[in-house]
Amino acid sequence: MEAAPGHRPGRTLPLRVEAVRQLRRRRTMVMATVLAALPLVLVAAFALGGTPEGRENRTTLMVTATASGANFTATALFVSAAFLLVVPVALFCGDTVAAEANWSSLRYLLAAPVPRTRLLLSKLAVALGFSAAAIVLLPLVALVVGTVAYGWEPLRIPTGGSLATGEALGRLAIVVAYIFLSQLVTAALAFWLSTVTDAPLGAVGGAVGLTIVGNVLDAVTALGSWRDFLPAHWQFAWLDALQPHAEWSGMVQGVSVSVAYAVVLIALAFRGFSRKDIVS
Repeated sequence: MEAAPGHRPGRTLPLRVEAVRQLRRRRTMVMATVLAALPLVLVAAFALGGTPEGRENRTTLMVTATASGANFTATALFVSAAFLLVVPVALFCGDTVAAEANWSSLRYLLAAPVPRTRLLLSKLAVALGFSAAAIVLLPLVALVVGTVAYGWEPLRIPTGGSLATGEALGRLAIVVAYIFLSQLVTAALAFWLSTVTDAPLGAVGGAVGLTIVGNVLDAVTALGSWRDFLPAHWQFAWLDALQPHAEWSGMVQGVSVSVAYAVVLIALAFRGFSRKDIVS
């Protein structure tokens, strides 16, 4: 069947249009507010509770949180990476297609006509973009708040030594990039679930729930080397980047595991959606 005169499938549902639609949604504003507020909450907690102390006289990243703005940023990432940063990724990627089905607008988009592959590519690209923005927003706000509260000093390493401020910023940028890449598995899982259900909360909750299950399984030491295949096993590998001599092997393995799962899940999403009977 020939396309209608003037119709160009590759120009349907532009990324700009999809991005504006997602940006105007209330959940985007709420999530941005929560992420931006966390550093302020941490500063208030340290102000009320005093200087953090380690257990059994051990120096940890939390103990050095008030040493500088860079230390505070690293601590904010440490306390949020395992769960808080999972939520916006699951939300943006899990809500994107399922919400359209829930609103009964998905079939109208496809009748525009927007090719199914184009629809998924646009929504996935925007969802990943918003996820990346959420992961970057937290450390940016933390760095500003931490610098105002604790000064522009070198990053104090818990195991001893320090990193000059310029080098510390570069290492923190690598950490943020790694956290985003390690969250690709959650993003892909949420996106796949979004294509198989009409309930946005089901897709988001399913992705968050399975991520939590992964964390629980990683805590089961009896699994031994099988834990190496769990994305959760590598979620804090970025701590190796905050050492005098950075170690990259753990981060490479973590990215490899996350990307491998993500590729499979995204392929399942495109394959299943291409054959799905859209009725809503």
